[in-house]
Amino acid sequence: MVSRILVPMDDSDHASQALEYALDNYPDGEISVLHVVGVPSMMMGEATALALEDDLSEAAAKRSEPVFERAHEIADEQGREINTVVEIGHPARQILDRAEEYDTIVLGAHGADWSRATRRFLVGNVTETVSKRAPVPVVIVR
Repeated sequence: MVSRILVPMDDSDHASQALEYALDNYPDGEISVLHVVGVPSMMMGEATALALEDDLSEAAAKRSEPVFERAHEIADEQGREINTVVEIGHPARQILDRAEEYDTIVLGAHGADWSRATRRFLVGNVTETVSKRAPVPVVIVR
């Protein structure tokens, strides 16, 4: 029985669809939405900006607000409660670091970078990494 579900989310449509899938398919499950901030990039934009903040945890929580607001809206539409968790770092690594605490991971096929050159691939880089390395089942939602 699946009772603890991890749903990593960013601001992409696929992430929202993954949460909807988890809520629909695990009606008795405890769902935790994970948002990772400080994503490394070629220019180190977000990661560098976070490093300059006085209170890193507070800055990460503030950057997570729009994603969590959307997650709560989706959950509220179905009359469900969700837990939210903020992490800082690389999304795949943070998801994998928490994976053993859950029975399954439900994530979108592509993240917020879907509009970039990576869209030519069938599955996004984070999703591919998690699906190959996770110690628990992974459900990929498109």
